[in-house]
Amino acid sequence: MYIQHFGLAQYPFSLTPDTQYFLKLPSQQRAFDFIVEALQDESCFTKITGEVGIGKTILCRKVLKALDALENRYVTALIPNPVLDEVSIMYAIAEELKLSFDPCESYYALLKVVSEELIRLSVLGWTTVLLIDEAQAMTEESLEAIHLLTAIEKGAGHPMPLQIILFGQPELDDLLQRLALHELSPVSYELASLDRDDVEAYLDHRLIKAGYNGSNLFTHQAVDLIFRGSNGIPRLINIIAHKALMVAFGKSDYALTDKHIKLALEDMQSV
Repeated sequence: MYIQHFGLAQYPFSLTPDTQYFLKLPSQQRAFDFIVEALQDESCFTKITGEVGIGKTILCRKVLKALDALENRYVTALIPNPVLDEVSIMYAIAEELKLSFDPCESYYALLKVVSEELIRLSVLGWTTVLLIDEAQAMTEESLEAIHLLTAIEKGAGHPMPLQIILFGQPELDDLLQRLALHELSPVSYELASLDRDDVEAYLDHRLIKAGYNGSNLFTHQAVDLIFRGSNGIPRLINIIAHKALMVAFGKSDYALTDKHIKLALEDMQSV
């Protein structure tokens, strides 16, 4: 659509999480460092919360990629959509760990299979890290099920069998408070929205990653308006910037001003 017009190699403001667009802004970098420290401290549960569109999923994928790059240390399992009952989530974990099992196995049989694999990996020197995105959507039964897996005792001289990282919206706190799992006590970090300077850095970073090598595409006033219109939420920044680029393309403009952003915001409000 507008890729060639602006000299881009790809769309810079796609809503699909892509770790190549991960930017080490203060909030995101602090969250990443927080997770690394929690893993090193052998915390059973780590909780990362934030509003819709704040960047939890791309952070989750960045952590997953970083852990997979550490050879002979971590085995990872990702559950991206945890709206599952206790049997289904255990089934999903077993699949992520590439275990062989009868699909008709009972919950307790699956729990045993997964537990034995976690112990086996720990004896070999590996820690399994379970990452759960959109964790606020979990059922109480599935959360209690994965909590059971953390009861596996750490063998002398062996790494922790399982560590769990929950990424979710603020409602995740309500879910945890409803459960009688006071011993869960996750270490927590809340992702913050971007400030005005962060928004400008975010826009520039995504444009460069998408192949742009021209002068500043968004004027100072345009960035100000994107910041105010998005409240510093990355997903909204992407939507506004994408619509504004379409507007500029339609008018054959090569610089984005506040007028393009205003039209993009009006289009969003009309949907």
